Amino acid sequence: TAPGPRSYTTLRDEAVKLFNSLQQLESERDPVPLMQGVLQTCLDLPPLVDEIYCQLVKQTTEPPAPGGQGDLHYWQLLTCMSCTFLPSPPVLRFLRFHLDRTENRFPASEMAKYACFIREALEKTKGRECVPSLEEILVLMQRQEMICTVHCPGAPACSVAISSHTTAEEVAQELVSRLGLSQSPNLFALYEQSRRREQPVGSATLLADVLTRFE
Repeated sequence: TAPGPRSYTTLRDEAVKLFNSLQQLESERDPVPLMQGVLQTCLDLPPLVDEIYCQLVKQTTEPPAPGGQGDLHYWQLLTCMSCTFLPSPPVLRFLRFHLDRTENRFPASEMAKYACFIREALEKTKGRECVPSLEEILVLMQRQEMICTVHCPGAPACSVAISSHTTAEEVAQELVSRLGLSQSPNLFALYEQSRRREQPVGSATLLADVLTRFE
């Protein structure tokens, strides 16, 4: 299930807890739930976003084993952060310097590939309503896209590749083109259906947030 409401203590205490989680991340066999927990805390407590970015930059600078499993876990969480939150301008400048430095020092490495992915993500990220789903975290760890299935009235279900930044309007436009309806005078939109209700998805809504709600 997706993370639910939590109770928090002081920002200082929560920052310490997050630091301990990052230390645990290095040796975690299944890092996905831990990553989602860190992201959820940052969503609930925005002042900690810069703190986590700075901690992750520190952990990925001069690591004991560059490109090792522990190092890549930090890069993977940094990837998820970049698709969910924008840091403040000073931290963003610091982060971009770190990404450039990593690509220059370790060209063609996994770290450099993550650095490139993160830089591109930061150009598109505007903030999320929900933290990434477990599925989204898994595909972000591989720097891939998710496959979203859309059921169309009178037509077979369509599979659409989406990123953390894809909006409902972009998916609707792609489906209209695929189904040959570009010249139709009708308006088209995506609908979100649950057991209790059916409602339109706002054109600017990120599909990744909708999938997290389903999870």
